Amino acid sequence: MSDAPSLRFPLEFPLKVMGRNTREFHDALAAILMRHVAPLDTLRIAQQPSREGRFISVTITFRAESREQLDALYIELTRNEHVLMAL
Repeated sequence: MSDAPSLRFPLEFPLKVMGRNTREFHDALAAILMRHVAPLDTLRIAQQPSREGRFISVTITFRAESREQLDALYIELTRNEHVLMAL
């Protein structure tokens, strides 16, 4: 038996993604979210730039429908060269 709590779908899921504050990062993140989640205008998105503005943390809260959806999203995010971290 696993110690990890099981998620009950659907659920509101906060995803935090960090990268350099560049057009390439924002474009890559938008494309990935549109493939796996929903149109951007339906998502709750909060952004927090670093003190010097070189990096940015983006928190996206969305309705996750399944573990498979989250797995596919995290795989694509972590493989993208513009994404430094996804939590």
